[in-house]
Amino acid sequence: MKKNEISCIPIALPNEMARICRGARIYDSSCSAEARVYYIDRDGGYYLKSAKAGTLKREALMTEYFYKKGLGAEMLSYLSAEGDLLLTRAVAGEDCTEAKYLDEPGRLCDLLAERLRALHETEASDCPIMRIEEYLARAKANYFSDNYNKEHFPDSFGYRSGEEAYKVLCEGRSLLKNEVLLHGDYCLPNIMLDGWKFSGFIDLDHAGLGDRHIDLFWGRWSMGFNLMIHGKMTEGEAKRYEERFLDAYGRDKIDNYSLSIIAAAEVLL
Repeated sequence: MKKNEISCIPIALPNEMARICRGARIYDSSCSAEARVYYIDRDGGYYLKSAKAGTLKREALMTEYFYKKGLGAEMLSYLSAEGDLLLTRAVAGEDCTEAKYLDEPGRLCDLLAERLRALHETEASDCPIMRIEEYLARAKANYFSDNYNKEHFPDSFGYRSGEEAYKVLCEGRSLLKNEVLLHGDYCLPNIMLDGWKFSGFIDLDHAGLGDRHIDLFWGRWSMGFNLMIHGKMTEGEAKRYEERFLDAYGRDKIDNYSLSIIAAAEVLL
């Protein structure tokens, strides 16, 4: 996770947040245009995220839910006015793109697959967010408004066109269920380890109750992608770890057709 030191957080903060920042070293840790993320180096560390009004409400809700399950960061404050502010304690350790983890790809692959299986077996009948309905609705809306990325065609997650992906999604959408607790963006940068011990999930804005194949799709993809980019593997070498990830999770719970339906949805998202 990148951290660029800055002199101060360039927005007005409420008194308690300003107090935490006062005298601490501040780092910009942002990785998207939709939100700014700041690391506050004090008392073990804090993260402060700022974004447009209302856009962090869901993440705040699921961050608190995951913390109560022992699966993520402690949420200290969520404020929504002219903009949103979300303050959490830092999770111990480093994310899984660190070289010391990628240098042992087999160990990392198996750990992340087993951790995902454990997440999906977490009792979550009280989960406040259902994912599948809005997930499918957003894919449909993007298709009909022509609002999806076409730059990877003719092979975007295995599909040659948006039309082809939408046809598969329509045919298989009824198979997708709100059945397990999802991270929703199960990628290596969003999983924290502390000396090979799992310490928590971060970036939970897509979390909720949903279909396990969403996490399986992104976990498999992220394993191969990060091993190619950071581990300097060939595509063929990385693909072997993608399949190992599914093996370690447990093929008894994986339906390849459901994975193809998720791939079709992700073409449009």
